Amino acid sequence: MKSRFQTRVKALLAAALLTTVSAVQAEEAPENYVSYPHAFISAQGGGQLTFSNYNNWQYITPTASLGVGVHFTPVFGARVHVNGLWNKAGIRIDGVDTKYSWKYATSNLDAMINLVNLFKKNNYNPVNVYLIGGVGINYSWDNETSPLLKQYLNTIDTRARLSHNFRVGTMLDVKVARNWSVNLEVDANSLSDRYNSKYSGSDDWQLTAQVGVTYKFGVRGKRSDVYNAITVGEFNDAGRSEAIHGKTEYESKIDTIWYDEESVTEEVVKAQMEKNIYYDIRESRLANPQVEIDAIADFVKQHKDCSVIVTGYADKQTGNPAVNLKYSKERAEKATKGLINAGVPAAIITTTAKGDTVQPFAENDKNRVVIVVANGQKTVQKKVTTRKYRLEEKK
Repeated sequence: MKSRFQTRVKALLAAALLTTVSAVQAEEAPENYVSYPHAFISAQGGGQLTFSNYNNWQYITPTASLGVGVHFTPVFGARVHVNGLWNKAGIRIDGVDTKYSWKYATSNLDAMINLVNLFKKNNYNPVNVYLIGGVGINYSWDNETSPLLKQYLNTIDTRARLSHNFRVGTMLDVKVARNWSVNLEVDANSLSDRYNSKYSGSDDWQLTAQVGVTYKFGVRGKRSDVYNAITVGEFNDAGRSEAIHGKTEYESKIDTIWYDEESVTEEVVKAQMEKNIYYDIRESRLANPQVEIDAIADFVKQHKDCSVIVTGYADKQTGNPAVNLKYSKERAEKATKGLINAGVPAAIITTTAKGDTVQPFAENDKNRVVIVVANGQKTVQKKVTTRKYRLEEKK
C-alpha cells in the first residue's frame, strides 16, 4: 500500500514540475517587479483521501485551507497553514461493509522553496512551483461509530485524539495580476496510526489536492516610462529624409540629493552688566557726565525681566566705621536716584550699603565705590543649518 501511494505522489510531483518549467520557459516577464520580501494570505478548497486497507477511492471528502506567510527571498518562504473539514473511512466486519466519519483540523508550519527561482533567479516569474515541507499537529473528534464498530473497540479508537502531521508536497502558482495568483497544491501528510481510528502498526497517510487564490502584500512595480522616439535616417534617392519610428525604453532611477536648509530660530539668553562708580575721599556726589549710569539705563531698555542691584562701599583706611557706613549709604542712594532719573524703574532696583565691612578691591582707594549690577533677558535670533535630502527621479 505504501509503495503504491509513494508512486502516485512522485508521479504528481514530476508532472507539476515538468508543466511549470515548460510554462516558465515559454513566457517572459512583462514588467520588472520588486517582489521580495512580501507577505501573503491564501484560501484553498479541494478534496482529501486517507489511505487504508479498504476501498480508498470511495471515501474522498471535501477539505478547505487557510494560509498566512512570508516570502523572505525569491527562493525561500514560510507559512502557517490550517486545513480541515471531515474525513470518512470504512472497515469490513464479518463480510459487512461499515462506514464511519469524523471531523479533523490540521495546523502546520511549512517551509516553501521556489524551484523556479532556485534555477532561474528573476524578480518576476509568471509561473512558479514550490516544494513544501512542514510539521504540525492534527486534532480529530466526533467519530460517528455504529453499534457494530463498538464491538471492535480493541482495534478502533473512537475518542478525540491528537496526532503529529508531517507534510511534503508541491504547489503550482500562476500570477493573474500584480498581487494576485491562483494555485494548485498537492500534499502528502503522514499522521499517527490513531488518525483513522484503526490501528495497523504504521502511520496513516492522507493525500490532499486543492486549488486556491493568493493575495500578496508589498509587491510593487519598478517604474519604467516608454517614449516614442524618432530617428532621422539617410536621405533617399528623392532627397527626402525618412523617419524611423520606434520605441525606446528609458528606465528611471531614484537619486538622493543632499542639501543644506537654513532657518532662523529665536532663543532667550541671559545677560548681565556691571558698572563701577568711583568716588574721591569723603565724596558722595556723582561724577558728571554719568557714563556708567547711562550705560545701565540703556541695558534695562534693551532687555526684559531686568533687576538692578546697587551696593555702596567705603575704604577702610580712612574715617571710622560709622562715617564710612554713612558715606557708602549716601553714595548708593544717589546712584539709585541717578538710575531713576535716567529711566530705570525704581521697582526693579535694590539698594544696599556695606560701609567698610566689605572691601571689594585690593587697592584701598578703589573701595570708595558703588557697584551696579544689572541682570536681564534678551531674545536673539540664531541661524540654524539643517542637513536634508530629497528624492529625485532621473532617466
